[in-house]
Amino acid sequence: MRIAAVLADRCQNRKCNHECEKFCPLNRTGVECVTFGERGKPVISETLCQGCGICINKCQFDAIKIIGLADELKEEMIHQYGENTFRLYRLPVPKKGLVTGILGPNGIGKTTAIKMLSGAETPNLGNYENPPSREEVLKHFAGTELHDFLSNVYAGRVKTAIKPQYVDKLPLTAKGVVRDLLSKIQERMTLEEAAREFELEEVMDRDLSKLSGGELQRVAMAATMMKEADVYFFDEPTSYLDIYQRVKMARLIKALSADKQVMVIEHDLAILDFLADNVNVVYGSEGAYGVFTLARQVRTAINVYLDGYLPEENIRFRERPIEFEATPPRGDWQTADLISFNNLRKDFGGFELDITGGAVKIGESVGIVGPNATGKTTFVKMLAGVIEADSGDMDSKVKVAYKPQYITGDFDGTVQDLLYAKAYDTVTSGFFVGEVIDSLGIKYLMDKQVSNLSGGELQRVAITLCLATEADIYLFDEPSAYLDSNQRMNAAKTIRRMMEKTGRSAMIVDHDTYFLDMVSDSMMVFGGEPGHHGVGDGPFDMRDGMNRFLNAVDITFRRDADTHRPRINKPDSRLDREQKSKGEYYYA
Repeated sequence: MRIAAVLADRCQNRKCNHECEKFCPLNRTGVECVTFGERGKPVISETLCQGCGICINKCQFDAIKIIGLADELKEEMIHQYGENTFRLYRLPVPKKGLVTGILGPNGIGKTTAIKMLSGAETPNLGNYENPPSREEVLKHFAGTELHDFLSNVYAGRVKTAIKPQYVDKLPLTAKGVVRDLLSKIQERMTLEEAAREFELEEVMDRDLSKLSGGELQRVAMAATMMKEADVYFFDEPTSYLDIYQRVKMARLIKALSADKQVMVIEHDLAILDFLADNVNVVYGSEGAYGVFTLARQVRTAINVYLDGYLPEENIRFRERPIEFEATPPRGDWQTADLISFNNLRKDFGGFELDITGGAVKIGESVGIVGPNATGKTTFVKMLAGVIEADSGDMDSKVKVAYKPQYITGDFDGTVQDLLYAKAYDTVTSGFFVGEVIDSLGIKYLMDKQVSNLSGGELQRVAITLCLATEADIYLFDEPSAYLDSNQRMNAAKTIRRMMEKTGRSAMIVDHDTYFLDMVSDSMMVFGGEPGHHGVGDGPFDMRDGMNRFLNAVDITFRRDADTHRPRINKPDSRLDREQKSKGEYYYA
């Protein structure tokens, strides 16, 4: 089976000579295989297309995908949005007493699947011109587990609760203070119980528009879990949260699944491994198609995902596997100090920050970890010169490039306009194109308006812009936010590789353990009383830094026997107790 997809957001039909139409071999013989429709976009006949790939190679905007799929999938199509548009194959099914995870890159149908399962959208089974009724959909799935689930949803016998993906849009849909919003939902727990469970006591009387990303996430989680429902869907429940809060949310979701059906989309693989029982891996091509595989036990599913190969279907969906090192990187850096700081202090009145002192060496990548609201971003801004310290010594005779935590698309122009205006010589060099532009998939965004970029696209552009800036030290504040697990690992490898090849240094604030494991040479640990007093120590070597950090979180990691990836131990398990007694929380 051959499918053709035209990515409308990439297609720039007014900037090309319609090469896809002119160079198609069938078109040149008089057969209309590629034509231009009413919207001015190419329409490719999947029946006539021979899969020669000429239109793919001729399209200068990479807007066409011709993909060969297994014939067996033809009968398993769930939904198609239109001709030459995205199509979804198979659906996962939530199970009572289990947390079902969904793992896959952005743009291949995970959120679409949740809409189908919740009843918000009805599958058209590929018939987008004359969509089937719900009765016809149920007849199509007769005799399957999906039929039983959907029939209950359509009949109203199943109540669903959905935690949306983009919590930063919550203030646009709900107005007022947190207390007013949550007081309307008191079904499974009272307002006081929710405030205590989700650490919302201090923000209950604050307007939603004044909340940070982490606070909005906790409000959204509280609003979802306060509802009395049969099936709960959580779309990226840990974004904006620190590691402490992520583990806590994972435990709350796990407890909820005891007598409910729970489904979770999550890109933090360590947290997904910790909270899920079964996982459906999704593979495909962004904007073209997505295929749900059968549910696997969580360890097997994540290992398959990292390996990029489905043995039972003989399908490779990643060119090379993602690998982890079981031992910490060398801690005996022989290079000179690039920047040093000692007894830095900043007092904002309601919040104080103390940095004990340390140094970043030339070519070193330092991961920065700790709870939210303990001053990590403030420290980064002090190094960047955005904020001046009240006291202490800092050797700041270095040039700094800074990627802020919160990024906006307030630029009038395309991504190419933005990059060329900021660093034309760098972004057009062969080295930078190969190491960054291609690696982060920026070439596909070049003709997009910056104001129209999604959160993940904007994040990749911000990382690129930071790396393109000529500097001695690069400061990245939460570079994994909005990125899917594939993009996170690509970003981590790109930052690490650029530092190694250019001899520059980096400091990276993040909450994704896998991301930090891949990008860091050493670790700086923050603690204190969130919102009131922050204390920063280090940098330490990775073993010491991870031990200090995870000791405070009270979790330990073991290593997977096949992939060496870190896995969170069950609290108070034999391994957990053994590693804590040895003081080895991460590199055991």
